[in-house]
Formats: sequence, structure tokens, C-alpha cells
Amino acid sequence: MQQATIQKKECNEVASHKDCQGVILPVRDALDVINGKWKLPIIIAISRGHKRFRDIERSIPRITSKVLSKELKDLEAHKLLKRSVYDSQPVSVEYTLTPYAATLNPVIDALHTWGLQHRKTILGK
Repeated sequence: MQQATIQKKECNEVASHKDCQGVILPVRDALDVINGKWKLPIIIAISRGHKRFRDIERSIPRITSKVLSKELKDLEAHKLLKRSVYDSQPVSVEYTLTPYAATLNPVIDALHTWGLQHRKTILGK
């Protein structure tokens, strides 16, 4: 009888670990896409109408050209933005968010709300 109880407990622990992994893995995947200090600010800058490289760069304090270039390529690889090259003199390049990027809006809104609440809690502001 005791053996059955022990096995049942172990089985529940295994199920609990699988449930935990079922939550952790998708969250980790999401963080892998939007991690770091620059990706969300870039997405926000583009969503606010900054479409050209220099405009995006100017709208985000302290980002370097090299980092911006790398992050834009990464966001494009994750299908969050589209890079369009226009055959003009000089050639111009614009970045726009894809419809898929709009799925991040609730995440950004939730982070914004939580960040405001956190600032009030920590800083009293």
C-alpha cells in the first residue's frame, strides 16, 4: 500500500514538472525573440512611424548603428519587420512592422502597464 502511494506521488511530481516545462518553454521561446534592451524599443519606434534607419536610431537614445543594424536583421529573421529597398537616388531603405508583429501589442501594453505600476511601487512615483 505504501509503495502505491510513493509511486502516485512520484507520478504527480513528474506531471507537475511537465506542466512547469509546458509553461517555461514557450515563455523562453518568446523571450529569445524579444530579449535584450533594444528589440522592444525598436519595435515601438517603428510602430510610432520611424521607418528609416537614421530615424529609428535617433528615436532610441544610446543605441549604436552597429547594434541597430544587427537587431533589425534579427527582427526581420523572426518575421516581425519587413525591410524595403527603394530604387531612388540615393537608395532608400524603410522598415515596417509585419502583421505578425501586431501580435506583440498586448505584450507591450501589459509590460507598459506593469512597468508603470512597478515604478510606483519601487520609486513611489
